[in-house]
Amino acid sequence: MVEVLFLFGLLVAVFVGFNIGGSSTGVAFGPAVGAGTVSKFGAAVLMTAFALAGGLTVGREVVDTLGNNLVTTEFTMTVSIVVLFFIGFALFLSNVAGVPASTSMTAVGAMAGLGIAQGTLNWDEMGRIVIWWLVSPILAFWVSGVVGRYFYPALVERFAVSQTEGSLLQLDRSGGFPRPELGENTTQREFVGTVLVVGIGCYMAFSAGASNVANAVAPLVGNGSLQMTPAILLGGGAIGLGAFTIARRTMDTVGNDLTDLPLLAALLVAIVSSTIVTFLSALGIPASFVIIATMSIVGLGWGRATRTTTLSQTVRGEVPGASPGALKADAEDAPTVGGGQSTPTPGDRAPIGDEEREDIPKSSDLFEPEATARIILLQNIVPMVATLAAFLVFRFTPIA
Repeated sequence: MVEVLFLFGLLVAVFVGFNIGGSSTGVAFGPAVGAGTVSKFGAAVLMTAFALAGGLTVGREVVDTLGNNLVTTEFTMTVSIVVLFFIGFALFLSNVAGVPASTSMTAVGAMAGLGIAQGTLNWDEMGRIVIWWLVSPILAFWVSGVVGRYFYPALVERFAVSQTEGSLLQLDRSGGFPRPELGENTTQREFVGTVLVVGIGCYMAFSAGASNVANAVAPLVGNGSLQMTPAILLGGGAIGLGAFTIARRTMDTVGNDLTDLPLLAALLVAIVSSTIVTFLSALGIPASFVIIATMSIVGLGWGRATRTTTLSQTVRGEVPGASPGALKADAEDAPTVGGGQSTPTPGDRAPIGDEEREDIPKSSDLFEPEATARIILLQNIVPMVATLAAFLVFRFTPIA
């Protein structure tokens, strides 16, 4: 009987990791896939490798937090299976809808439901997690706001890259051994920019693995049925399975349906979000990547919009509303990989306070309203479903 429960626990953990892979791969590689810089298959390969790397290094702290510190309940195999089932089922609902949900909030919610039902929740640890959940989106907003206000136009001039027709690389077979070389129309700047896009996706996959592998295996580590390293390998492999299968829908959602971000803006958001998530993972805090990334997008657009006013005007509240098109405004004249064909001339940008509002048009939309509303709704509903279901089961049934 014990062996049967153990095998069932492994299957449920794989189910959770499978759904985490479906959700997180879209967040990490959606922009790159949407821009055509990497295929969905290539994104799945990279997601698997770097999620494993994140879990095996920084992710150990998050496993310890969820498996040993958040609740004082003894994680019997039955309890572990039920908790993992609620996490996996809630994430499965979000993946069916093609929306990347917060796996960390869902996992913490399910365990909090268990702890509240049995009176074993570590409120100090829960408070530390919630505080960082509140602080991290604010931090993402302001860091991105500073970048948008003071550095974004200069970055557009320096890193704008046009995407040409044809293959990025080709093989030179004229020598004894085939050698890779730039494609017929590929410029060195395009190649570097494309590598940067894929590299940032890998960084995001690393941070997602660091934060999310624990969500699939922490209860099994907490009850001693799996050691840390084998558990992380199991969770990382399951994430890879999800990346190769159901992640295709979430990559379409993030890469094509959610936003019309210039790719440079998407890269900046990825850098800020991944760095914050990796930092929190090192502290043992399971973080919500999607919420942090969303606030980073808003902050970057707000900072870009405030360039029409000086700092003193901003302090007095004389700031125009942050236009949804604040980031997109530069896209036509200053494309990034996946954009148009022209490149801006350095020095053309107006200084802060002299830039006209007309230079940041409000007619274009940064967000697709329907996709954005669907994501915001599910970002709140999915963790609530996991929390409520776990509470009801562990409070009113003898399963524990």
